[in-house]
Amino acid sequence: MKFKRGPYPPAAKAAQENRTAAERPQTASGSYTLAFQDLDFLLRDELRPIRMQLELLKPEITLQEHNIESTIVIFGSARIPEPETAHNHLKTLEDSRAQDSCDPRAEKELQRARNRVACSGYYQEARRLGRLISRHTPEERMVVVTGGGPGIMEAANRGAGDEKQETIGLNIVLPREQTPNPYITPKLCFQFHYFAARKMHFLLRARGLVAFPGGFGTMDELFETLTLLQTKKIEPIPVILFGPEFWKRIINFEALVEAGMIAEEDLKLFQFVHTAEEAWEILASFNGIGTQPGASGTQPSGPL
Repeated sequence: MKFKRGPYPPAAKAAQENRTAAERPQTASGSYTLAFQDLDFLLRDELRPIRMQLELLKPEITLQEHNIESTIVIFGSARIPEPETAHNHLKTLEDSRAQDSCDPRAEKELQRARNRVACSGYYQEARRLGRLISRHTPEERMVVVTGGGPGIMEAANRGAGDEKQETIGLNIVLPREQTPNPYITPKLCFQFHYFAARKMHFLLRARGLVAFPGGFGTMDELFETLTLLQTKKIEPIPVILFGPEFWKRIINFEALVEAGMIAEEDLKLFQFVHTAEEAWEILASFNGIGTQPGASGTQPSGPL
C-alpha cells in the first residue's frame, strides 16, 4: 500500500517541528501536542475505534510491503514443550518425588508432566509441518503464521526457520505466555491488544488452518473459523485438526449433530490427521501445489 505524496509535507516533519517549538505556557500544555503524538489522548476510551483501526492497518501495510499474499495458520497450545524439555522436566519431578512421597500436589504435577511428555510429539509434528509448508516454489509462496508464543506456535515458526523462510507471529498482550518466540522473522513479529483485530489478521490471507491440541485460546480461534465457514462469511479453506485422539475425546462433534445443534454437513468443514505429511497433502491439494510443472515436492530438506 503506497500513497503518492501530494503538496502536503510529511507528518514526520510536523512532528519534528512540534518538538522544537519555543517553550511557552501554551506549547507546554497537553492540548498543544499533535493528536497523533499525544499518547494520553490516543489511550482514551473514546479512541478505541481508532486504536482498533491502527491494529488492523499496521500489520496490513507491513505484510503488503513484504509481498505476503498467502499464509497457512497454525494454532496450538503454548504449553506443549519439545520432547527433550518435557522428558527433562519429568525426570526432575520424578527425582524430587522419590525424595518426598507424601505431597499429593506433587503427584498431580507429576501426572501433568507425564501428559506433557505424551503430547510433546505434537511439537515435532508442528515443526515438521512448518518445514513442509515452507518448501514451495516462489509462485506458490505461502508463509507460516502463528500466535507467536511458545509451544506449538514456536515449533511451527521454527520449522519455517529451518528452511530459512520468513514466518509470521501475531503476538498479543497477555498476563503470561505473550513473549514472542525467537523463531519469528523479526520484521514480521506483531503485537496486538485487541483479540478481534488479531483474529482478522489470522484469516485475511489464510489458505488453510491447522489446529493442534490446545486450550481455550486454540478452541476460541478454531470455532471462530468454523463459524465463519459455516455461515459463509469467508471463502472455503481446509481446516485440519491434528490428533483425532485428542479432539474426539475433548469435543463430541457427533453429539452436536444428534442434538440438532449443527447439521451433519457441518462435519465436513474440518478433517482429522495424524501426521504432518497428511496435513501437508491436504493443504497442497487444496492450493494446487505439487500439481504444476516445476513444483518443489513435499518432503522436508533434512531430518528433524
